[in-house]
Amino acid sequence: MTGIRLTAPAPGWAIDADVVVVGSGVAGLTAALRCAATGLSTVVVTKARLDDGSTRWAQGGIAAALGDGDTPEQHLDDTLVAGAGLCDEEAVRILVTEGPDAVRRLIATGAHFDTSEAGEIELTREGGHHRRRIAHAGGDATGAEISRALVEAVRDAGLRTIENALVLDLLTDAEGRTAGITLHVMGEGQHDGVGAVHAPTVVLATGGMGQVFSATTNPAVSTGDGVALALRAGAEVSDLEFVQFHPTVLFLGADSEGQQPLVSEAVRGEGAHLVDASGTRFMLGQHELAELAPRDIVAKGIMRRMQEQGAAHMYLDARHFGAQMWEQRFPTILAACRAHGIEPVSEPIPVAPAAHYASGGVRTDLRGRTTVPGLYACGEVACTGVHGANRLASNSLLEGLVFAERIAADIASRAPLPARAAAEPVSPSVLPLIAPETRADIQRIMSQGAGVLRSADSLAGAASALDAVHRNAVQDQEGSGKTAEPGVEAWETSNLLCVARVLTTAALEREETRGCHWREDRPERDDADWRRHLVVRLAPDRSLVVRRTESTAFDPTVPATVPDAPREP
Repeated sequence: MTGIRLTAPAPGWAIDADVVVVGSGVAGLTAALRCAATGLSTVVVTKARLDDGSTRWAQGGIAAALGDGDTPEQHLDDTLVAGAGLCDEEAVRILVTEGPDAVRRLIATGAHFDTSEAGEIELTREGGHHRRRIAHAGGDATGAEISRALVEAVRDAGLRTIENALVLDLLTDAEGRTAGITLHVMGEGQHDGVGAVHAPTVVLATGGMGQVFSATTNPAVSTGDGVALALRAGAEVSDLEFVQFHPTVLFLGADSEGQQPLVSEAVRGEGAHLVDASGTRFMLGQHELAELAPRDIVAKGIMRRMQEQGAAHMYLDARHFGAQMWEQRFPTILAACRAHGIEPVSEPIPVAPAAHYASGGVRTDLRGRTTVPGLYACGEVACTGVHGANRLASNSLLEGLVFAERIAADIASRAPLPARAAAEPVSPSVLPLIAPETRADIQRIMSQGAGVLRSADSLAGAASALDAVHRNAVQDQEGSGKTAEPGVEAWETSNLLCVARVLTTAALEREETRGCHWREDRPERDDADWRRHLVVRLAPDRSLVVRRTESTAFDPTVPATVPDAPREP
């Protein structure tokens, strides 16, 4: 344990539960529903409203071998190729073999996918897939439908929920085992201010960290809170250097910041072409799948063309779809384009890459267990080894679904744990808070130095600038004893700085180009030295400790002294 915590008031209220799930996307709500179904007292904590996470923004769909002629083995092959040699094959095999039934259980929960007149689920293709295996809903509103169904199921089940609550830190007992969380509830409600949920089991499903960059497809709540909490609690994180930049994000101007509208890969899956200003298809010849190559390859192809031509963006041409197909298949994207003065029916859509998905996160085993006893993680906050160096399109919703079910099964298979009293760290180290106005500086540093194009110089510059922000905050704390006032914006900014430092440290350490980690000074993939993971933890003195695994497989997260088999009731 690190003994490091955010500066925050002491909890003024507390509730008890068997399990607390932090996050309300597909991973969090699935884990919560499955835990509650086994009789465990389960509380869901979410940063905004139940349906405000990243899941509802997912346009494309959920990948699974559901179609005629498709098999889990083919899905596995496509996932391994996209992962650029760094996937944990056992984790991928679990994903693709358990995925189809998990999707069917999602349908039984109430999710409605688009179907043909014959009642069969309609499937489409996306980048990196050799078959149509992407199930979608509402044309391009898959995430919104999944979120609707799960939120409705949670409310029907009467699960206790705490909305508008930012998780702060993990509570542990004297032996270092999970004892719950502290959180801050924003605005009026049953609870206000800083409180605690006491529980022997915590499931992190807090989503991504896209807000660490200036432009991202992620919602405003994606500030890396779960990864930062896990690091402060002593957990290991891995593969954070592999940030996927979605190739086709609606270009709103070079200075646009915050959440940007996504133009789903499914648009290319249905036949749209990437072109430059002259109308030339530049992805032809770069990959056998052209515009449907894995996302890292398409993003690189777009960036190279932009560099060659000195252009700020490229174009996605789907004029040949016609008005009816646009309105029926992609109504959400059509509306977003029109809201920004672009008419996809009659003109190409300006697009450019933007930060989209974190392939890495809190390191887990195949049951979702982290290196901190009692702490689990699933969804984008976790690193299961499924995605490797680059996530295959539409595998994210599936990963959240499959591993959330595995977590719930693991928790339910173990003897009920008694609630344990949280213990104060022996030598508590209070993390100096970062001033909220520094957030834009962190995002600018990351976008310029650790974005799509990276080099030793750019990453070293970013790392130095981030260290200066951290050092200044520490000096303020040690000198005057004052840092930023505790509050949501300061806590979020502190979390962003934490994950930014880990990301740049790992990206600087990995001296190769692999998947979505593109080093201009190291343009080749180096399997001999780098076909392995970088694992990072936070030391008690707040320094970062980095180690390299021996292979693509992770070490066990549970110490050998802890029985790996489920305990008997």
